[in-house]
Amino acid sequence: MTVSIDSATAARPPAEVPSSRIRTRAEAETYVASVCFKHGPPRLLGVELEWTVHHADDPRRPLDAETLIRALGPHAPHSLVPDSPQRPLPNGSALTVEPGGQVEVSSLPSPSLRSLFDTVAADAEHVRRRLADAALLLGEHGTDPWRTPHRLLHVPRYAAMECAFDRIGIGGRLMMCSTAGVQVCLDAGEPHRVAPRWAALHALGPVLIAAFANSPELLGEPTGWASARTRSLLRTDIPRMRPGPATADPAADWARRVLDTALLCLRRDGADWGAPGGVTFAEWIGGALPEPPTFDDLDYHLTTMFPPVRPRGYLEVRYLDAQFGDGWMLPAAALVALFHDESTVDEVLELAAPVTGRWVDAARRGLADPVLARTATAVVELACRCLDDLGEAPELVGPLADAVARRLAEAR
Repeated sequence: MTVSIDSATAARPPAEVPSSRIRTRAEAETYVASVCFKHGPPRLLGVELEWTVHHADDPRRPLDAETLIRALGPHAPHSLVPDSPQRPLPNGSALTVEPGGQVEVSSLPSPSLRSLFDTVAADAEHVRRRLADAALLLGEHGTDPWRTPHRLLHVPRYAAMECAFDRIGIGGRLMMCSTAGVQVCLDAGEPHRVAPRWAALHALGPVLIAAFANSPELLGEPTGWASARTRSLLRTDIPRMRPGPATADPAADWARRVLDTALLCLRRDGADWGAPGGVTFAEWIGGALPEPPTFDDLDYHLTTMFPPVRPRGYLEVRYLDAQFGDGWMLPAAALVALFHDESTVDEVLELAAPVTGRWVDAARRGLADPVLARTATAVVELACRCLDDLGEAPELVGPLADAVARRLAEAR
């Protein structure tokens, strides 16, 4: 199974499925299940790293598009500079920009943790140097601690998203413009192991949110939450953002959920991509809109789903706050090590059982919650043993244990 990090092609139809009209809901659900959960031995890894961007002389000063364009040069994405050459970073990673000007470095798939980390760290350093030459620096937290959300990307997709999210509250603007995370991409696994791996990644969510919470401030004030980023995401659009349930057939459940989620954007000529409020993709198939949807429309709809674990052929773990410097390697290495061996996946499920589903508690209290603290201690000890056995990044074992021990001490 391959891992693609390119969001524009993440759910592209297989060659045998044309971009033709969808006739029935059953046809659409079968398609979603097949493209979002691809089976095979776990082999490839990927990471996507986001950072907010700030002026070095005053990180509270608003960022403008022109300054960011000059800093990124030939790597600027088309969403920021339509005629940009959009060159990959020197080691092959892609650089994209989020609506509020956050930069994102997305790796190529790799079979090796060591190779993955070396490549992404080098490309991230390249971005950091280019920004420094323009008197800009990368943020250190999972949220922008100071500035109000302001959208730099003026494209129809993000305008439609902002309009739809504004009907719910400020969470959508904050998610789009003021948050940054670490995303880890893992293979879904063999058919009989997909459900346990899916369940284990969700069970770990509260544990790792608490252990690596790094966004206590927002809009210039302390929020009282360990991870204000998680709070913003969970408040944005519940059907689109909520964690998935642990079931025997996550592919079928995901397909139903996708079809029952309202359209966020409706692509058309011109700048207005706003979708009729409340119309789900299933209702579109049923005739709610004048023109029936195509498989290409369904692929695009998939890119508007943002749960903490998103299936894209592989499983994209999205619940980690951005970390300071190279600190992203620690939670990423823990996840890779814990999912390297299937027997460890089962052990993770057992260890995390006491805190499964406690997403809000993890975001609010972090490791100050005693049950989350005990569970995080046990999970990180297991991750350190697995990382040591993996042998690809032994130098991270000590820092991983030390980082979580320090956070536990601070929480106490």
